[in-house]
Amino acid sequence: MSFATIRRRLQGGVLALGVLVGLMAAAPAQAELSAAQRAEIQGVIKDYLMANPEVIRDVLTELERKQKVDEEAARVKAISDLAPQLFNSPRQAVLGNPNGKITLVEFFDYNCGYCKKSLDDIAKLLKEDPDLRLVIKDFPVLGPGSVEAAEIATAMRNQAKGDKYWQYHAKLLATRGQVGKAQALAAARDAGADMDRLARDAASPETHASLQEVMTVADKLQLTGTPTFVLADEVIVGAVGHDELVSKIGNLRKCGKTACG
Repeated sequence: MSFATIRRRLQGGVLALGVLVGLMAAAPAQAELSAAQRAEIQGVIKDYLMANPEVIRDVLTELERKQKVDEEAARVKAISDLAPQLFNSPRQAVLGNPNGKITLVEFFDYNCGYCKKSLDDIAKLLKEDPDLRLVIKDFPVLGPGSVEAAEIATAMRNQAKGDKYWQYHAKLLATRGQVGKAQALAAARDAGADMDRLARDAASPETHASLQEVMTVADKLQLTGTPTFVLADEVIVGAVGHDELVSKIGNLRKCGKTACG
């Protein structure tokens, strides 16, 4: 590309900022530019951007949009690749209808205030929707207490299934203040657990492997907080509320996607 062509395109305003920078980088490969020519190109770029500063805004907006598209595509692929561990791992608690056609996955932390806020939304969903299969995954990211509670809760799954485990989970998640080992053990004792067995199971390699599996899946999905839900091929971040979840589940039944276009 000649110097004159570069200049005409710049002056015509048809190149975005990213392309302008690309041209500057590529120019030496096409022709050796003199110091005066480089200075003139830089001057044209500066003058154009000073006269049209919205170009920078538009470029940044487009860059952000493209990054989001790329990130979403990567997440969709990760969900597909991780489907066995994400939706059907033997190392997970399944609540609601174990044979339900709709599976909602929740990553949570017992010390997460927003997870506590979402508890009533999830309880309502389970009550309203007999075809909902809820998979809950302990994702203890809020400190040592969260890890201790997750270890006890994971071990508790060996003694409690279905509604019994939901009652334990809901009671522990609804606990006020910090939740750790003591609170998790107290809730298990109230649920009638074999405490000696629970202690052995909590310290077992299998419990640690279960929690590590969740961490690995969360890392590959680039999850950074709780609660985070996965429904079909969408990652839903935050306590979005009952109505939003119902809407997405309804769309999934209607058109096979969480958002029908």
